Amino acid sequence: MSAASSAPVLVVHDGTSGNRRQALALAEAWALPFDELVLRPRVPWRWAAPRVLPGSRAAFGEDFAAVLETPPVIAVGCGRQAALATRLLRQRGSKVVQILHPRLPTPHWDAVVLPAHDGVQGGNVLTLDGSLNPIDDAWLEQKRAAHPMLGEAPGPVTALLVGGPTDDSDWDRHALDGILELLLRWRQRDGGTLWVIGSRRTPSAMRRQIKQALGDRAQVWMGDADGPNPYAGVIAWADRLVVTPDSANLISEAAATRAPLWIAVPRYNRGRIRHLVAKAIDSGRARSLGPEGTPWPIEPWRESARVAERLRPWVMEAIAARQPVDDDSGIADKATRSADAVP
Repeated sequence: MSAASSAPVLVVHDGTSGNRRQALALAEAWALPFDELVLRPRVPWRWAAPRVLPGSRAAFGEDFAAVLETPPVIAVGCGRQAALATRLLRQRGSKVVQILHPRLPTPHWDAVVLPAHDGVQGGNVLTLDGSLNPIDDAWLEQKRAAHPMLGEAPGPVTALLVGGPTDDSDWDRHALDGILELLLRWRQRDGGTLWVIGSRRTPSAMRRQIKQALGDRAQVWMGDADGPNPYAGVIAWADRLVVTPDSANLISEAAATRAPLWIAVPRYNRGRIRHLVAKAIDSGRARSLGPEGTPWPIEPWRESARVAERLRPWVMEAIAARQPVDDDSGIADKATRSADAVP
């Protein structure tokens, strides 16, 4: 990005896919011009983030130091490194939104967006079910148009999205065998197409297990060796989605589509992810995976749009306050002031 950019919004993140996806989802939902900066954390600030150490201006290299000299109106960050960056930008006059728990008191930021299952409350805290993502009807239509061949597969199209075991969701290879056997029975009974898509967290042993168990009875993608990642196109075309119970991001993105959602083996969950899965099932957005595969009416989770609209009056007020009187960009004309805006 250019230090001289006039975009009112700056998105900062450490480059990891999950953090980038959430930060961009919020910025894109405002439909405002924005820049994106990938942080290059240096020691010792990388170790201490989001705590501020002496010399923190140098924490992320020359590009970020230049941004501090001309700070944006609004900065959006996701993840621990971004939490330091947004703190520093706030000290220079930016209004800042931090996504995910910064592990420090939330008043260090103007607004903090957290999953409800974190159990954190505060006057400047906005909670959501799951995680932010870009999926809405326009996104789904765009991905279907970009992957027309996937739409020609025999239906119903069932997609299993596989994460990986974690400390709070320690499902195992035995559980995976049961999931695959059940979905093969679905396919035998209902016909159609079965997709199984892994992620970077899927252990190598489980990737091999999936391929050996399914053979040519399913379309399988476990990594770059299997070609381009079909994830976006598959979830856009899927008639039924099944997700392993470990990943808030996978569950949230599947829940944002208009396909019915089943969550496999939720009994393995504990901790925060257990609360998210319970919310999805109790609300009727998802069901626990079982023999029954009949769809039911659902309402998609569109948390990014809801959070963005909650923050929009505050964002537009900040932009209007910074805008020169003779500016003709039109952004300030959209400002809507609200005494109820967070923070």
